[in-house]
Amino acid sequence: MFKLIRQEIDAMIARDPAARSRMEIALCYPAFHAIMGYRGTHWLWQRGFRVTARFVSQIFRWLTGIEIHPGAQIGKRFFIDHGMGVVIGETAEIGDDVTLYQGVTLGGTSPSVNSDGQRGLKRHPTLEDGVIVGSGAQILGPFTVRKNARVGGNAVVLSEVPEGATVVGIPAKVVRQEADDRFCAYGTPIGDLPDPVARALEELGREVKDLRDHVVKLEADNAPVGAAGDVVADKPRIVASSE
Repeated sequence: MFKLIRQEIDAMIARDPAARSRMEIALCYPAFHAIMGYRGTHWLWQRGFRVTARFVSQIFRWLTGIEIHPGAQIGKRFFIDHGMGVVIGETAEIGDDVTLYQGVTLGGTSPSVNSDGQRGLKRHPTLEDGVIVGSGAQILGPFTVRKNARVGGNAVVLSEVPEGATVVGIPAKVVRQEADDRFCAYGTPIGDLPDPVARALEELGREVKDLRDHVVKLEADNAPVGAAGDVVADKPRIVASSE
């Protein structure tokens, strides 16, 4: 237990430049309190003390502003930076060295009971080792965010994220595929990220230009010709609207 606590604290020091000592983290970091509370309530949950586990978890939720269901499965060196408003659902699974920022939700979109009345269905996402999720992101559904993936702030993730990929937007789209082993604060890699909306608009603009050039060529080829071989009608011009 003491080894686990030391690992948790050292992971927070490594990923938070504001942390100066283990004592500061143990006394002043609500994320540390929430994670330690989760370890205890998860122990109770696994041994069948479900109501007690939920009651104690609600006390830690009130104290820290972080809601972690005792049924969730969380690996080693888990770090929640700032933490307020984080929600982790019952069937969520989190690997080792995962980082979440404030306002993140690991939520479920399906009912807890199926048509046959069976409970225990997988409803929440799985985050593999090394995943970083930026503030305000929502990861909703029973799919997997693969190893070392990055989720940008306020993204809404509704489908599986490939290993090492960076996703942003609503709904989230892959904007960078190559893996980055360095720690990326708020899930944002170093350097400029492409804007998926701007990229789509640029592609649309290129297609419109190609269509315009093609129409002008067709009109020129089909213009009526007089007896002397001269064009008898002015070639129509296409004027782009300013609106």
